[in-house]
Amino acid sequence: MSENYVPSSKFGKWFNDRLPILTLGKHLTDYPTPRNLNYWWTFGGILTFCLISQIITGIVLGMHYVAHADMAFNSIEHIMRDVNYGWLIRYIHSNGASMFFLAVYIHIFRSLFYGSYKAPREIIWILGMLIYLLMMATAFMGYVLPWGQMSFWGATVITNLFSAIPLVGESITTWLWGGYAVDNPTLTRFFSLHYLFPFLILGLVVLHIWALHVPGNNNPIGIDIKKPSKDTVPFHPYITIKDLFALLIFMTIFAGFIFFAPNILGHSDNYIEANPLVTPKHIVPEWYLLPFYAILRSVPDKLGGVVLLFASIFILMALPWLDSSKVRSAIFRPIYKLFFWVLIVDVLALGYVGAMPAEGLYLLVARVATIYYFAHFLIILPILSRIEKTDPVPLSISESAFVGMPKPEMMRSDKKNV
Repeated sequence: MSENYVPSSKFGKWFNDRLPILTLGKHLTDYPTPRNLNYWWTFGGILTFCLISQIITGIVLGMHYVAHADMAFNSIEHIMRDVNYGWLIRYIHSNGASMFFLAVYIHIFRSLFYGSYKAPREIIWILGMLIYLLMMATAFMGYVLPWGQMSFWGATVITNLFSAIPLVGESITTWLWGGYAVDNPTLTRFFSLHYLFPFLILGLVVLHIWALHVPGNNNPIGIDIKKPSKDTVPFHPYITIKDLFALLIFMTIFAGFIFFAPNILGHSDNYIEANPLVTPKHIVPEWYLLPFYAILRSVPDKLGGVVLLFASIFILMALPWLDSSKVRSAIFRPIYKLFFWVLIVDVLALGYVGAMPAEGLYLLVARVATIYYFAHFLIILPILSRIEKTDPVPLSISESAFVGMPKPEMMRSDKKNV
């Protein structure tokens, strides 16, 4: 057992007695993991790589970036043209944000499909949502730093929303601006917070992984397993090899964007220096924030839009209690699986109309998609969890893996499966 691990060398024993990091390492490599984890579970490791990559490249960029309204745009050009491999570091960082969000969306929807938010993993899910919320804030502030046209006007539009909050809205907006409009103090504050937040995210990631090690991993069939047992394998080498292979594929796609299409995910207006006197024809955030931007614009009232924007995120934190079905995995929930794919289409539709002008058919689609988004979590899931007739769930991973269709005596009903 990893808890009883004793280093073989005298120095190792002395060191481990005072700082048991070797025992911790042994625990992590020997950690019993469900044997049926598929490649959707590799995105946890991929996200860890993305975070470390963003922190390292961000620190290097911060050494050359000048957080001043008169020099920020030119400092980016200096990084791109004069700093050794500055173009590479910046493209890794800017495209890394997009790849980070792509991986986190896959991670979230995998959790939704396989019920990884259900008991006893509620705290893991909530910590994950807090990480996601901080990621959104960090990405938005990072989008402002190049001080191009879309940076400046995006900051103006989004920070203006806080003024709709009763009583404290104007004070919050003035504090964010550092004055009465988006200007140099705004840029300085956003740079400071953008530099700070990744380390807060790193702390939450540590808590997220720590919390995961209490109940252990969920698995595709969504049943609890005894650790260790015939249903588990050691984390190393079985899971680490799978994670490394998936990471290699991910890095290949990532490199494709960096070297062949580094600007395809950005906006051309952001290569024009910020001008407070010229408003872009159409102000849009980065692609990964578009669904929430569509929800924001779907309401004609500013305060209503802000409320729905935050509600669309916080509603996810309440998901473990909104979906009370005892069966975790959508594999055994045919109706839930159907609505899951409807939700995917709905979010994609929100993302598309979020990039379009808020008028005509686009506005109508945004409003319908927003209504469905909230109805999915507040109406459909609570009702579905009470009336849905689920398929029989295997008693163990081994039976589901080696027997094919489990025998009736090897199944349990949805009312008893936790």
